[in-house]
Amino acid sequence: MNPPIWRLGALEMARAIAARQVSARQAVDAHLARIEEINPRLNAVVRVLADPARAAADAADRAQAEGAALGPLHGVPITVKENIDVAGEPSTWGCLPLAQALAPLDAPVVARMRAAGAIVVGRTNLPDMGLRMHTASSLHGATLNPWDAARTPGGSSGGDACAVASGMAAIGLGNDLGGSLRNPAHACGVASIRPTAGRVPDAGMVPMPDRLLARQLMMVQGPIARRVADLRLALRVLGGADPRDPWSLDLPFDGPKPAWPLRVAVLEDPPGGHVRPAARDAVRRAADALADAGYEVTPACPPRFEEALRLWASIIAADFAGVLPLLRPPMGAESLAWSDAFAAAVPAAADAATLSRLWTRRDSVARDWALFMAGYPLVLSPTWSDLPPAPGFDTSGPESARATLELVRAVLPANLLGLPSACVPAGLDPASGLPVGVLLTGARARDDLCLDAAEAVERRWPVDTPIDPRL
Repeated sequence: MNPPIWRLGALEMARAIAARQVSARQAVDAHLARIEEINPRLNAVVRVLADPARAAADAADRAQAEGAALGPLHGVPITVKENIDVAGEPSTWGCLPLAQALAPLDAPVVARMRAAGAIVVGRTNLPDMGLRMHTASSLHGATLNPWDAARTPGGSSGGDACAVASGMAAIGLGNDLGGSLRNPAHACGVASIRPTAGRVPDAGMVPMPDRLLARQLMMVQGPIARRVADLRLALRVLGGADPRDPWSLDLPFDGPKPAWPLRVAVLEDPPGGHVRPAARDAVRRAADALADAGYEVTPACPPRFEEALRLWASIIAADFAGVLPLLRPPMGAESLAWSDAFAAAVPAAADAATLSRLWTRRDSVARDWALFMAGYPLVLSPTWSDLPPAPGFDTSGPESARATLELVRAVLPANLLGLPSACVPAGLDPASGLPVGVLLTGARARDDLCLDAAEAVERRWPVDTPIDPRL
């Protein structure tokens, strides 16, 4: 018996549609039915675009019947985080005052996915203004982790990770300023990649087109999927310069063939806190998989790791301090509690000279990491230092903010330094039955090496998704 259409990965589905084994309308209807069936329990998709999705699917089927060239994602249903502009739909950022903030045009990433044939079936949940590592918004409520409702689904792209993990979409579009693609991928047992800064354009009109400096340098748009091959396909579609993001670049997808065996620095215990056995064991499983695939795995830690963490937090605090008075009014109580806890734990720079020193130190750390990665083009580490905690883990005060930063510390250097970083499940924790993700962080512009290594881990330690909610 063939599996339900919603169980197919994006690549499998695109091939089935191209071979006329499945129509685009059937693919869309299957995913809309899956959303109707399980989303009321998970609250991942907060706006279902049934009518436009069916219209797009019918148009895709007509084009195929007429012999039109098919894009690589022809007919594949996707979801889009509600802080990424979709023309004619609100970009709410999870906040009530933006509930009717209609975007006048698609963000470049949405336009590119549509041009490749993908069909948007829904918008997904995020925390208010995308500023938490747990997904609960004052506009839409909380998203549940499909593996265990007592644990966070991660954030801020938690709606997309949950939707992909449970079969409501083949690919989700999210973004990542502090791990927001990789955090929920770890928590929900799916894969993601934070692309090299500049590879994928970051642009939108809501709430405004202009971006803070930290966002210009550290925010990226990217995909979430169940399989690494689908990430690779999506990233090929998404990459390339766009004039709406003046810092975006036309980077080659595949870099020069590296010397083999490729050296991987294995970082079981990232400096700056504890690592629980579930996370450490996942790194060891992944290291074994890479060694079996011919990689040279060696325990090693990139230089100035804890300084990189402090710099990320200090730059975020300094850059957001000036706009927090504008952000506070639309934000709900839980997100304000996280914002206040973070501000108390990480004071903003006192003056311009202090801020200048932060950016100077960032350049110094980036140079030292580049020198390190000339010898170790990949770093394998935990994604989080533990299994996903309970919702609300981050909002009780400065200590909870510090504990949250400790939990997610391995994701942050890639944001600070603009590096590619892929999250892939490395099997299930035997004690809890929960998926555990690992990170493969690469040298600048070597997203291809991150994905190659992630596929080696996935082949050895596959996690069977999509899953039915375990609530």
